[in-house]
Amino acid sequence: MNDPKLIPFNRPAITGAEEDYLAAVMKRGKFAAGGPFSTRCNAWLKEEFGTPDALTTTSCTHALEMAALLCDLEFGDEVILPSFAFSSTATAFARCGARLVFVDVEPATMNIDPEAVAAALTPKTRVIVALHYGGVACDMDALLALARQHGLLIVEDAAQAIFAEYRGAPCGTLGTFGCFSFHETKNLQCGEGGALLINEPQYVQRAEIIWEKGTDRTRFYRGEVDKYTWQDIGSSFVLGELNSAFLLAQLERGQEITADRLRSWRQYLKYLRPLAEQGCIEIPRVPEACRHNGHIFWIKVRDASEQADLIRYLKKRSIQSVFHYVPLHSAPAGRRLGRFVGQDRITTRDSSRLLRLPLYYGFSEAARVAEAVRAFYGVT
Repeated sequence: MNDPKLIPFNRPAITGAEEDYLAAVMKRGKFAAGGPFSTRCNAWLKEEFGTPDALTTTSCTHALEMAALLCDLEFGDEVILPSFAFSSTATAFARCGARLVFVDVEPATMNIDPEAVAAALTPKTRVIVALHYGGVACDMDALLALARQHGLLIVEDAAQAIFAEYRGAPCGTLGTFGCFSFHETKNLQCGEGGALLINEPQYVQRAEIIWEKGTDRTRFYRGEVDKYTWQDIGSSFVLGELNSAFLLAQLERGQEITADRLRSWRQYLKYLRPLAEQGCIEIPRVPEACRHNGHIFWIKVRDASEQADLIRYLKKRSIQSVFHYVPLHSAPAGRRLGRFVGQDRITTRDSSRLLRLPLYYGFSEAARVAEAVRAFYGVT
């Protein structure tokens, strides 16, 4: 039986326009990609982010896999990425034969540490993966400087970072490629979906071919060739019309959704800062160069035992809270496909004590959640 008092960790955003857009697809009777809604989503993203091209995909995993293919990696090339990440961030590159080089993160943001990246560079390094954790941008000045100095590509895993910015530039547009997620747990969603931003013009044509199952069908649709043929390695990465219709309704209200989440994030900050000042917990610190999008509000507790105790305590009070990534380098696949380079000062320690609090579009319970967290620590 559903608990009417339950505060879920996540509730997928709904704007109200999705049903009308889905009905329009049903009426038209075209459901595969290439219809008006998929075309409008790609055009919307391209215009909004000012990139040479933007392609919606069936997931951020597929966007990352496209980016890895476009990096033209060869067996034995090295890709540097944070160990504090989701498996898709790693598998996209491992599938291309790359060797994964895991490094540590910075404690204030849980983003990849540029100093750790610099120490991990070798002549085999080809790509740096910048995962913008919680919608807070990585230190892109430092990462871009390393990329320029060593001739490397940067892939932004911006799965959590749509509408977040670094020094006024949108996350996803700073590297060679940017990858968004529209999974139902993200700020904007269509159940399952993603997008790839192509930020350098020389990759546009090949990206379209990879996206369309390795064919030049997109050029055929534009009337540039009289028939399409198999040109390259690719897969069925395109997003269908139903998901695109749902997604367009979200994109059109994206700034409103972001503003709503930011209000809740700031309420948490207000209510929980005194607890942090007393040393009971740690809270996020957003760097001055970053404008985040309110995707995650996390706290760090003393250790793994206290993390588990607080999750149970909140659950008894009908509040869902969750941990996050298990470090990739500690996983069976991580040990097999890569190695951790440098000191693991933060990743393992902080992943076992980080806890995410409920946050979603229309959320109005930050005060109640914060009160429960304070009560756990005996602070009123």
